[in-house]
Amino acid sequence: FFMAYEERKQMTIIAIILIGVVFLVRLFYLQVVNDSFRLSAENNVLRFVTVYPERGLLFDRNGKLLVLNTPSYDLMAIPKKIAPFDTNLLCEKIHISKQDLKTQLQKAKRYSRYKASAIVKMLTSEEYSYIGEHLYEFPGFFLQKRLVCSYTDSIAPHLLGYIQEISGEDLKRHPDYGRESYVGKTGVEKSYDSILRGKKGVRIYQVDVHNRIQGHFADGLYDTIPQRGKNLTLTIDKDLQKYAERLLRGKRGSIVALIPKTGEVLVFASSPTYNPNLLMKRNHRTYYHQLIINPDKPLFNRALSAKYPPGSTFKVANALVGLKFGLLTPNTYYSCNYGYTAGGLHVGCHGHKSPLNLKESIMISCNAYYCNVFRSILEHNGNLSVEQSYKKWRSAITSFGFAHTLGVDLPNESSGFIPNTFYYDRYYGKGHWSGLTIISMAIGQGEVLVTPIQLANFVATVANRGYYKIPHVVKRIENEKIDKKYTIPHYTHIDTSYYEDVIEGMYLAVNGPAGATAHIAHIDSLDVCGKTGTAQNPHGENHSIFMAFAPRKKPKIAIAVIIENGGYGASIAAPIASLVIEKYINDTIASKRKYLETYVENYKVKKKK
Repeated sequence: FFMAYEERKQMTIIAIILIGVVFLVRLFYLQVVNDSFRLSAENNVLRFVTVYPERGLLFDRNGKLLVLNTPSYDLMAIPKKIAPFDTNLLCEKIHISKQDLKTQLQKAKRYSRYKASAIVKMLTSEEYSYIGEHLYEFPGFFLQKRLVCSYTDSIAPHLLGYIQEISGEDLKRHPDYGRESYVGKTGVEKSYDSILRGKKGVRIYQVDVHNRIQGHFADGLYDTIPQRGKNLTLTIDKDLQKYAERLLRGKRGSIVALIPKTGEVLVFASSPTYNPNLLMKRNHRTYYHQLIINPDKPLFNRALSAKYPPGSTFKVANALVGLKFGLLTPNTYYSCNYGYTAGGLHVGCHGHKSPLNLKESIMISCNAYYCNVFRSILEHNGNLSVEQSYKKWRSAITSFGFAHTLGVDLPNESSGFIPNTFYYDRYYGKGHWSGLTIISMAIGQGEVLVTPIQLANFVATVANRGYYKIPHVVKRIENEKIDKKYTIPHYTHIDTSYYEDVIEGMYLAVNGPAGATAHIAHIDSLDVCGKTGTAQNPHGENHSIFMAFAPRKKPKIAIAVIIENGGYGASIAAPIASLVIEKYINDTIASKRKYLETYVENYKVKKKK
């Protein structure tokens, strides 16, 4: 028993000694080695100021500046340090009501009595000048500089996007950003926010009892330097974008133009548009509310997210599939007597010569021709059932980029819609539908829906004779390469050999004899190849659609234009596309075609019902 007692006594003494050593070592570390606790103790005479980094700049493909940084100042406050001040004077000088000031101070206290919060953001130059000179009159308040985005010419907001103060949801995902951070909300600003934003720093100042800065604490030893964001070079052409937006003014719709070989986006225009600079003002909420309640939905990115029936532009896809399946040849003729009639069903068509071969059917845009082609694909495809044939047809169609998101480097891309067999089985009953039941798909109506960027990608695929690269809007990242997926070609199910006859039909649609549907898009020496579309719209006038590429050999540009309630494809979409093509390739509009600019700018689109 005595031996056990002595052992316990020794163990207890050893434990006490060890604990004492640990405390002594820790005390030495805190007092001698680590200054952080000393900084905390001196926090009552120190001011920690976040230094926000320069956000990366955005340039167009030719090096022209699109987005830059401009200085802005926020009035900050640390609730614990606030002493009595002249509330009326402060409210008068920063143009804020007493109630709003009270509300902001209460919010700051709820957040933290010891940490700084923004009370008024984005002071005007006059407000900043006054506060800067009279800061000593408002103990507990100080000014903090930040850089905010400024958008040159206010163009391409649906592509560029805008930044705003971080939301609660964003902060949960990125707790390192901080409460007062600004983040990209839409467009490139959102997709590439982590690259553009950089990393914030901190400066520590000594202040006197009058809240005046006396200098850097410890000569800046504990300051951290912000790292600026990386610059991006975008694929768009600034001047061409401005021109496209000018042609869209007063209309609802979009223009998307690509470089076929690379998938780079030259033009990305959605109308109505908005001024992103007004979303960077102190009263941005008022402007944002006006945009939200606007019935024309200017914030809606039509080029990327809107879905439309493609109309007769879809005939090009059906022609290619028919050729691939061996159910159509360049010399296949079908008749048309003002449309297609089968049983009690009639699909109308305009008056034209009959019968037609493949090239003529595209040039004249015959509905009856493609009703015959579509039924042949679904009902006369060897020993395959209608359902099997439809699956095979849909697989070929989706290989053009339809019915799924392409992977564009912008947020909120829509997938469009090409129904699968389950859709029709649910609607009609399994085995109770046929090519005739869904005949409207032959001419790009019915359930089929595409986005403008999908249509532009489709015509680029035709221009490339069977492949596309994912459309993208960033060409270069400072000191980095763009994602490899934007450089990989995606091949369709249609062999290259089938494209030339279809392209000949598109060439004739623009440059052919009387009856050609898109002659208004003709441009001397540019060999434009195009296809009109008129999409039926239950809510008002038809949508005007046109897709094209030029030149025919070694194409430089592919374009899709959709004008809501614009009427026939040749009425307004085709003229707009041809002007953008001419402007890009020739850098000017020929004098004899200047009338077309006037026509487009004065064209009155009928409002939807």
